[in-house]
Amino acid sequence: MPSLLQLFNLLVPKDAGSRELARGIAYGSHPRQRLDIYAPRMSVGPRPVVFFIYGGSWSDGDRTNYDFAGRAIAALGYVTVIADYRLVPDIEYPVFLEDGVAALDWVATNIATYGGDPARLALMGHSAGAYNATMLALHPAYASRLASPAGIACVVGLSGPYDFFPFDGPISRRVFGGVSNPEDTQPIVHVTRKAPPMLLGTGDKDNLVLPRNTVALANRLRVMGNSVEERHYPQLGHPQTLLVLSRPARHLAPVLPDVAAFLSQYLD
Repeated sequence: MPSLLQLFNLLVPKDAGSRELARGIAYGSHPRQRLDIYAPRMSVGPRPVVFFIYGGSWSDGDRTNYDFAGRAIAALGYVTVIADYRLVPDIEYPVFLEDGVAALDWVATNIATYGGDPARLALMGHSAGAYNATMLALHPAYASRLASPAGIACVVGLSGPYDFFPFDGPISRRVFGGVSNPEDTQPIVHVTRKAPPMLLGTGDKDNLVLPRNTVALANRLRVMGNSVEERHYPQLGHPQTLLVLSRPARHLAPVLPDVAAFLSQYLD
């Protein structure tokens, strides 16, 4: 039976200003190491790239359910990449981050073929995907290995868990409970004065990933002298900060306009 997200993605109208460019490209040998590419329908010259990472508690998710997000971001004028990654319990932390590095290596080497400019690259994620995005940008074990010519220009995190140790919930215990150095798993501890600019958004009605995660990371970035924009959407819960990227739901909160303005500032 299709999931609610599958049905939502299937039924919502997509942005006419974008198109699916490629589907199911392998960035590794595992069946979960596949990615899709979206692009503006009309563009001149190489376009900046947005690498979007979906959530799902690191245990669920399929890139094909996020066409609405890929098309929405691409319609802003960006070549957009959405990649699957390996999931718990088939793997353990940090394999899903290693898959992110591998997918971004593919982007750095190949995205020019699809009209993208690898020197202008943003990471964007929702929920667990926002965690992955911030870890890839902040943790030296991953950030130092990214092959993008100019590094990460900026990061957008929506409803992300960034400061959740000690692990007091079933999801965090399942995914991170066996890690030998648990504090190292927290994006907030890896903030330096060289962090890329970030837009961090949260729904104030989020009861799954509490807004304090966004507040804490934004505050740490500010203390360290980094550029950060913090957005709170009073009427949104956890999934809604992603779903409002879709055309029918955009009236609920200005998430997409906020993302558009931020990306334009650092990519265009």
